[in-house]
Amino acid sequence: MRPPSSPAFSDNLLTRLAGAGRVAVLTGAGISAESGVPTFRGDEGIWKKFRPEELANVNAFMRNPELVWEWYKHRKTLMATVQPNPGHAALAAMESHHAQVTVITQNIDDLHRRAGSHNVLELHGNINRNYCIACGTSVSNEDILRQEAAPRCPACRGLVRPDVVWFGELLPVDIWDESVRAAERAEVFFAIGTSAVVHPAASLPGIAKKAGAYLVEVNIEDTELSWHADEVLIGKAGDILPRLLNSYVSLSH
Repeated sequence: MRPPSSPAFSDNLLTRLAGAGRVAVLTGAGISAESGVPTFRGDEGIWKKFRPEELANVNAFMRNPELVWEWYKHRKTLMATVQPNPGHAALAAMESHHAQVTVITQNIDDLHRRAGSHNVLELHGNINRNYCIACGTSVSNEDILRQEAAPRCPACRGLVRPDVVWFGELLPVDIWDESVRAAERAEVFFAIGTSAVVHPAASLPGIAKKAGAYLVEVNIEDTELSWHADEVLIGKAGDILPRLLNSYVSLSH
């Protein structure tokens, strides 16, 4: 039977969280949207003429690095204007109440780290990092943003790309393996702001539940995952997570 969608918290959830040693969280675009992060397909102006698949892939980059970098500079500039929201802050604060909190994110905006989370697994990379495709040297955003042309590596003059996973590329194996281990070990597993339909990330909630975790979905609407979750909390993460944190921390004292 499908659990009811409700912003209220069951005694079962509060008790499990109060006693949990390991908590794992999968976050998607929804939690970032609450901070005003533009969606992949929502940029204004000239970029509406392009599909993301036409820009975020290695073939496009090799064919026209100037165009691809102009788009990424635009996105970097936009993301630099947003701030972590109370949802991000609540996840970071959970670290004080559990032996381990692992945040697995499909987002590239760095907001979890900026909010104070320490154990963050970035499945799709981080838009604030860049590296040379020839020698692997890391190049700072500051260096990138002040160059007019497609940036070149200071060490070997090779092309520099953003450290994000492009269409057609595999997730980083070490990050994925660590994410699976976190899901398998979690006593409570949250899926927040994600439709959980894009694989392989969509398999993590199921992995966690099969291993015995209490599966909690937080989203502004029901998703396909809702039918499998033990508890479904409908609303904004920035509203729900701080209240949930306060509720189970009070219970454990």
